[in-house]
Amino acid sequence: MGALRHTGRWLMLALVAGFWFLAYVYLTLPDVRQLAAANPASTAFIERRAREAQRAGRPFTVRQRWVPYGRISPHLKRAVLVAEDSAFWQHEGLDFEQIKESLEVNLERMEFARGASTITQQLAKNLYLSPSKNPVRKLREVMITRRLEAELPKRRILELYLNVIEWGDGIFGVEAAARAYFSTSAAGLGAEPSALLAGAIINPRLLNPGHPTPRLRRRQRLILGRMGHVVPPPEAVPSAAPAPNEALPVPEPAPRAVEPAPPAGPPPPEGGSGGSSSGRTG
Repeated sequence: MGALRHTGRWLMLALVAGFWFLAYVYLTLPDVRQLAAANPASTAFIERRAREAQRAGRPFTVRQRWVPYGRISPHLKRAVLVAEDSAFWQHEGLDFEQIKESLEVNLERMEFARGASTITQQLAKNLYLSPSKNPVRKLREVMITRRLEAELPKRRILELYLNVIEWGDGIFGVEAAARAYFSTSAAGLGAEPSALLAGAIINPRLLNPGHPTPRLRRRQRLILGRMGHVVPPPEAVPSAAPAPNEALPVPEPAPRAVEPAPPAGPPPPEGGSGGSSSGRTG
């Protein structure tokens, strides 16, 4: 009886500690509501790259030019959705079907061979988190993801994502990438360069859209073959691209799942992500 009482006491302490831990994590989450009307001046991922360059004793220059959703090529949007998150318009931040498939693959191979991060999860990591895969970081990622989905329209989430993700050394966002690799604007990207850019997200430091490797060319072909299955919603009226922290009009509320679900998932990772914090890898 005494042993049972002792076990119950420890269980109660564990439950109380767990509650306070969850409360602490929740209360220290970033306020994502400001992203509805203002662009982030920087991201946790950009700051990490800057620290890496400083430790290596090399210069680091951020090339990034903010562009609104309506001035991003529909080809690029389709390509990124096909490559990274084909169910983006349907899910609410977490793609449980992809999570199930990833668990099955990882258990079968007995290694972390495939991730299931949605675009919203990737945005949460890029904006606020470290690349660590520890359970606390993952819990924060899930909670931030749910906040982003609750506070922001899908188009705004995709706009933020396409403007902050890494596309090479110091190259962040689609406008900078389009100009660096193809000497055009984000609006001027055709289907083939869009598929190259989307294919490079999985590891932008090794996969250079300006000098495609055979692996990147294979990913490009896979993405081009599937691009007709994902269609972005009607384009917003183009407006002047806001600079970071410049106010944006607050988007009108819109129905959540209005896009048809594509029949195929994202291209296979072909041997893993190579460690990028941008691609769909965990």
